[in-house]
Amino acid sequence: MTLQVRLDELDRDGVVLTLDESDAADLERTGLVEVRPRGGRRWQLLPRGYVGAVRLGNLQIQVDPKEKVGLSRLLFMLGYADDPGFRPEDVDGLDDPELWPALAESLARLVERALAGGVLQGYRSTEESLRTVRGRIRIGDQIRLRPGLMMPLEVTYDDFTVDTAENRIIRSALRRMLAVPRIPPDVVVRLRHLDARLEGVSLVPLRTQPPRWTPSRLNSRYQPALRLAELVLRNVSAETGTGGVPMAAFVVPMWKVFEEFVATALREALSAGPGRTMTPYATWLDEPGTAQRAGDVKMAVDIVHLDDEGHPRIVFDAKYKVASSGGQYPNADIYQMLAYCTAMQVPVAWLVYAQGDGDVTARRIRNTGITVIEYPLDLAVAPQAILRQIDRLVVMASVESPTTV
Repeated sequence: MTLQVRLDELDRDGVVLTLDESDAADLERTGLVEVRPRGGRRWQLLPRGYVGAVRLGNLQIQVDPKEKVGLSRLLFMLGYADDPGFRPEDVDGLDDPELWPALAESLARLVERALAGGVLQGYRSTEESLRTVRGRIRIGDQIRLRPGLMMPLEVTYDDFTVDTAENRIIRSALRRMLAVPRIPPDVVVRLRHLDARLEGVSLVPLRTQPPRWTPSRLNSRYQPALRLAELVLRNVSAETGTGGVPMAAFVVPMWKVFEEFVATALREALSAGPGRTMTPYATWLDEPGTAQRAGDVKMAVDIVHLDDEGHPRIVFDAKYKVASSGGQYPNADIYQMLAYCTAMQVPVAWLVYAQGDGDVTARRIRNTGITVIEYPLDLAVAPQAILRQIDRLVVMASVESPTTV
């Protein structure tokens, strides 16, 4: 029987469990929770700023994002931050409150749709040393590797094969999910059947980046499955723990997911208008000295939209923070934005917070022409509604920031 523990990422009490020392060390190594000894075989598990799930033998620890952000929203933001082509329907199978069954079900469903029209084939370029001519001889490599020798030949040729980048990504993700312990048996059967359909497709080596693929008309039916499969390969690990117990981990820093999602979504929304968006934007707070090319106090601003002449026009900063009971965010955020606006001569800055559906609040800074606006982003709604909030933010920012000071 599996012992399931669910924690909120803001939980300050955690939970105390009886664990072997090797299991405690494996949990600590995943980074999802802090593991504190409490005497004997008892250990206190505390969230440490990450969300996700770890399955270790018969134990499952899941840390959920604050503000009731569901798994579909978490994975949507994670996928969209890496690829704006990642759509809400790419995670439409994630209706299970537990991460592992939901992720396995969604992957199986999308791969089944992808393979419904047959396994995609394509040309793959291969470089080999052969004793017969096939394809094109690489003269430069032949001279460099075998000066004065005629055989073997360094050649490049194209094969029409199922071993394409798309199929390698999908099969590797299927194998990764099959290595996760205690996936529901019916889903395991489906994953194994899909893996068998990709016979002859090689796997992506562990700890390497998935191969590149280009969206096209030919692979359009594969694209939702590919985006989720890439997410699995980047974030899911499955191995044997130090005590010989099967272990799987999906651990992500929620603050980083939120900041990267907001940056990508704003860049996409702003791309429809003039200018360009930099994420991040490097500048300096102080003036350059006589013997230096730039200032001493460097700033890396999350998101800056530049006009056609390259001048900063709109400043954004994403904050994965919680307001106090009185609805106040940390004063330090306002000071930070005041510094950004002063250095870049921008009259309005936007603080994008990950909390609820609160009001947009504008704070006019005394004795300046600068306004800092707090914009809460509600992450508990559907993914499309989150993107609509970003669109609304861009419209408001464009109206509020027509010129520089």
